[in-house]
Amino acid sequence: MKETTKGTTAVKTNGEGLKIRIYPDPVLKMPATPVERFDSELSSFIDEMRRAMALREGVGLAAPQVGVSKKIAIIDYHDVFYVLINPRLLEQEGEQEGEEGCLSFPGIYAAVKRPARVQVSAQDVTGVDRVYDVEGFTARAFLHEMDHLEGKLFIEHLSTLKRGMIRKKMRKRAIGEDN
Repeated sequence: MKETTKGTTAVKTNGEGLKIRIYPDPVLKMPATPVERFDSELSSFIDEMRRAMALREGVGLAAPQVGVSKKIAIIDYHDVFYVLINPRLLEQEGEQEGEEGCLSFPGIYAAVKRPARVQVSAQDVTGVDRVYDVEGFTARAFLHEMDHLEGKLFIEHLSTLKRGMIRKKMRKRAIGEDN
């Protein structure tokens, strides 16, 4: 495994692309820092994130999930690709409940309540400010990935009992006891 630390990101690869961090990896609980440099290295990193997400048939991915504590998230849903750099929630309304999963919690799904519509401001890969007004599943995906950037996991939206069961299962997997 090699590590590069030049420029915007520190990326660890094993020759097969970015490695998805699995709970209980501590990087998943760390708030990410803002991106300040918008350069070709950032663009390449986002391309690598997109490949890693597609390989695992994901809809969204945040940089902390690949071990990079920067405020970068991507979402690819219904042939629309969103890049959210330094995102901020501007508005939210309504409520929806739906099943969520996470590449950092393979095979785990749970019903989570989220706002039905959100408006988010974020920079794109070139640093240009964009405002997105999204609803339904896309709003859910935006909020899920934005939570990652704050060190918050989707299981934190669940009851204490359900969260505890998932944590126990994931810890057993981490030490190889869950078959």
